[in-house]
Amino acid sequence: MTLLETLVWLVDVPSVTGEEGPLCEALAGRLSDTHREVDIRRTRNSLVVGFRTNRPLVLLVGHIDTVPWQGQDPAHIVGDRLFGLGASDMKSGVAVMVHLLEDREVREGPYDVVGVFYDAEEGPDAQNGLEPVLQQFSWLSEADFAVVTEPTDLELQLGCQGVVNATVRFEGKAAHSARPWLGENAVTKAGAWLAGLHERRPEPFEIAGLTFFEVFSVTRATAGVANNVIPSTFDLHLNYRFPPHLTGADALARLAGVTAAADSVDVQECVDGAPVPEGNPFLDRLTTIADAPVTPKQAWTDVARLAKYGVPAVNYGPGEVAQAHQATESVPIASLDPAFGTLRRFLTEG
Repeated sequence: MTLLETLVWLVDVPSVTGEEGPLCEALAGRLSDTHREVDIRRTRNSLVVGFRTNRPLVLLVGHIDTVPWQGQDPAHIVGDRLFGLGASDMKSGVAVMVHLLEDREVREGPYDVVGVFYDAEEGPDAQNGLEPVLQQFSWLSEADFAVVTEPTDLELQLGCQGVVNATVRFEGKAAHSARPWLGENAVTKAGAWLAGLHERRPEPFEIAGLTFFEVFSVTRATAGVANNVIPSTFDLHLNYRFPPHLTGADALARLAGVTAAADSVDVQECVDGAPVPEGNPFLDRLTTIADAPVTPKQAWTDVARLAKYGVPAVNYGPGEVAQAHQATESVPIASLDPAFGTLRRFLTEG
């Protein structure tokens, strides 16, 4: 198959989070049929493909799940783009991984190249499939370098943001809406705080010559029990993205300052970001080969999870960041070969 044909094949095997089994089996079958000497291990709906010998270890890492279906048609080409659920995020990157692992020169090159195809990335962090893979196959943490093929618009995106998810609550007192002075409206009580958050500008932090932005975003809100009742509570979901030089404890301290006006804050999740792997020779060589823009990852990706296990990693893939999770998701066909070519050269040249 060509890269494009492989991507069509991947898109047309549905793999919404929690339903990755058929694609996991299809990938295992294809890779075992292509070269039977490659070791393929499975845990849950994740695969680890490749051997560990005495060569430097490089990981190719990509999730096989997608966000839920939004009415997309099967994979199809319009002009110079391939449309379909997961085309950019991140089955185009998975297609590149498959072809690299099928390439004999890559397998016989200077590195032990191991592919990690994992499930449940698009769901809650606690259920992310890469964590059990790294726990079960502890030798993966010996890797010298990893490439996560998330969509990056063919940029080398370094580091990643940390993330906090929390419920911010304002409390009032219920009353009849005809006599609001007998109560306290929790929604309007939050007005000044919301207005301040609306005006708050992203705060830049320069790390290793790259600019990351700290941002606080309200993404959901819930209040009220009836049209004629003054709401006694107002819950807002706050999503906080913090730069990678901050620890989780640092982030929670900053969150406390920003939410000081609230009556309570319930933190559901606090996940550290990933540092920029400065001075890493593998990254330096990939940067030279790719000849691509080097930018910060203004989001969270599993480079952070790899960093937790001591593996320096970079985000690099053919998908487009802006296409992720779109109902009209697509990927430029012309981005497939450059991503494959760059990584093939990186993995075959010493």
